[in-house]
Amino acid sequence: MKSHLLALALACATLTHAPVTVAAPRAEALTAQGFSPARLKRLDAAIDEQIAAKQLAGGVMAVLRDGQPVVFKAYGLRDVENAQPMRTDTIFRIASMTKALTTVAAMILYEEGRFLLKDPVARYLPAFDNAQVALPGGGTEKARRPLTIHDLLTHTAGMSYGPGPAKAAYDAAGMKDWYLVGNDETLAQWTDRFAALPLQSQPGEQFIYGYATDVLGRLVEVVSGQPLDQFIKQRITDPLRMPDTGFAVPPEKVARLANVYGLEGGQLKLFETPAKSDFVNGPRKLLSGGAGMVSTAGDYTRFLQMLLNKGQLDGQRILAPKTVELMTADHLADKSRGDADGFGLGFWVNVKAGGFKELGSEGAFGWGSAYFPQYTVDPKERLVILLMTQLRPAGNSTLNLRVRSLTYQALIK
Repeated sequence: MKSHLLALALACATLTHAPVTVAAPRAEALTAQGFSPARLKRLDAAIDEQIAAKQLAGGVMAVLRDGQPVVFKAYGLRDVENAQPMRTDTIFRIASMTKALTTVAAMILYEEGRFLLKDPVARYLPAFDNAQVALPGGGTEKARRPLTIHDLLTHTAGMSYGPGPAKAAYDAAGMKDWYLVGNDETLAQWTDRFAALPLQSQPGEQFIYGYATDVLGRLVEVVSGQPLDQFIKQRITDPLRMPDTGFAVPPEKVARLANVYGLEGGQLKLFETPAKSDFVNGPRKLLSGGAGMVSTAGDYTRFLQMLLNKGQLDGQRILAPKTVELMTADHLADKSRGDADGFGLGFWVNVKAGGFKELGSEGAFGWGSAYFPQYTVDPKERLVILLMTQLRPAGNSTLNLRVRSLTYQALIK
């Protein structure tokens, strides 16, 4: 018995002191841009899930880091009724994502010394001289200071899309909505009509999202001496090789324009086809710098990459680095409204860690569209995130915001 116990003890001692070989941990697979392919599948799954549940017809997702595509993919259909697949060159109505292009147009003229941001708007658009401000209880009062170009750029001009103390006057003038593409009038005519209305607040006092960028577009026309579409084409979209971005869809490209779907009672419903689109068959007269352009995922990511590169892309310098720095700085502090804690010139900016209240970086900036697209540019991570789709109304869907978090969670290095 004793010999058995001794043998067992010796065996245990041998096991305890024997060298143990442990396999080295396998390195996690990463893309060349530092993303986890396994984690990126969560992004695919979230989009595919919405399409399978018939909460989204389709879309295009683009993620670029260091200018190189991490994701550039089409999902679902652009035309459900005719089973036409979404393509990466599908054309989308971009609504308020137009604002960034109009803002860059204005900043090009600013760089040429054509005006100062603190200049009164009325110096260039006399119809805004002697602006009146609506009072909450009725009546108006004179603006306490002149309306400035900086007010237009930061949405502190007192110009809403209808709501406010001047709502009755806005309604009577047909200023009830951001959509101006169907108007049978020029931007000059619309601006003169709009200038006759009272402001919804004193200049500079409140962030009020609305028609300010449409007025800015008219200012670009007056200062440059060119129609807004021509100026943007010559100074931005042509140099950046953005051939599918503009204020109308030409006949040869109509087949690539996506249908507009929306959620009504939780069900996906067709709201607009290319045949019924003002971008194809409308008056095509009012060049809405606030919400009047179309683009593709490929085109718009080139525009965003230019901003990420501090004003240049592929040898084409659109803006100086200091100008982009000014545009992406916070101008409003606690007055700002948007997805982050600050507002620059043309988009929200994330000032501090936690400003998003979601995943993100300090210094990131972006905006979205009434048709549900959303973009984020992150200089710290050298990242562009863009979802393009056509969903209006979007019901309770948060997919356009979740794609940002789903992108960041896949960024490992």
